[in-house]
Formats: sequence, structure tokens, C-alpha cells
Amino acid sequence: MASAITHFIVGASLALPALEARSIRAVMPRWAIPVSSGLLAVAPDLDGLGIVPELLTRHSAHPLLWFSQYHHSLHTLAFSLVVTLLAFLLSKGQRESSLLPASHPCTTALLVFLSFHLHLLGDVIGARGPDGFQWPIPYLLPFSHRLDIVWHGQWALNAWPNFVITGIGLMIMFVIARNRGYSPLEIISKRADATFVSAVRNRFPLKASGTATT
Repeated sequence: MASAITHFIVGASLALPALEARSIRAVMPRWAIPVSSGLLAVAPDLDGLGIVPELLTRHSAHPLLWFSQYHHSLHTLAFSLVVTLLAFLLSKGQRESSLLPASHPCTTALLVFLSFHLHLLGDVIGARGPDGFQWPIPYLLPFSHRLDIVWHGQWALNAWPNFVITGIGLMIMFVIARNRGYSPLEIISKRADATFVSAVRNRFPLKASGTATT
């Protein structure tokens, strides 16, 4: 499940109950917490950015093997605690201007910690490369390799379960847009959000007796 899109959707879905929190709605977009949770769920893959210099220097005499050598180097308990602490501090220190709610720092930190570990779980069960190599999760780095996690039943990155997981997450967001009248686009532009919701409802009309939360 190593696709960044899938990791984002899983992380955002974890925080969907926050959409019902009225105290949060009063000070920020309804999707602020789910989107933040989704973005931070992708944080472990910052170590994957090494693919850029590696590709750019692959034909040089001294290629930079930053992806081959360091991918998954941030897929660790230590980095999860750093990201969680950062989320807590941002949530506690900022208010309406922040994507992270100042009134719920512990909740935000917990969601980020869980989202991070859902990312690790996804990589363990569904991120095998086309050459069959599995990137171990060096959970205790930089202190130890005693808990490098690998599952021999891991399915390929492009296997059907990953597409199913992504599809289910997208369907949930489409259903929320249709039934509740708002989508993740709300956090970027209310006009774009309204246009998207209108398009979804035109394609899948609400029942005549139904009402929508706006």
C-alpha cells in the first residue's frame, strides 16, 4: 500500500469522525483535521525524495544512491514520535490560522501517531516492488536493527487489494460530498468545493425526502 495517494486516503479516513465535531466546525474547515491527518500519514515517505538525485545522477561516475540506501530510513518509531510532537505543538500553539485545531492537541497528536503507523502497516502488507524486493521497516532505527519488520506474504504495490483500499476511501469521500454537502476541497476553496458537490449531486441525486447538512 505504498502509494502516497492511498496512504493519504487511509490517514484522512481515520479522522473522519472529526467532521461531526461542532466545536471544530466553528473555527476551521470541517476537513481540516482529516486532511492534516492524511498529509502527515504520508510523512514517512519523505525519505523517498532521494529518488530525485538518484535518477539525476544515475549515469554519472559517482551516482547518489540516496533512494536505494535510505528509503524507509524514516519509517521508524523515533520519527513517528518527532512527527507526533510537531503536530501536538502546532495544534497547541496556533488557532484559526492552523490546519491543526488548537483546542484538541492531544486528539490531533494521537491521530497523527496512528496515521503514521497505518502507513507502516500498509508498507509491510502491500508494497513489494516489481523485482520482488521487500523494503524492511527498520522500526527501532537509529538505535537498533533488532526489529526490522518484513512480512513474507506481502503483496505487490500494483496488486488489486491496494486499488480496492484506495477505491473504498474515494467512495467514502464521494458519499460524504453527496450526502453532507462538503468535500476535502473545502479546505482549499469553498467555490471549488461547492462546484464539486454540485457535480456529484447532479450525477447521483439525493432522494426527494432527504436533507443535507451544510
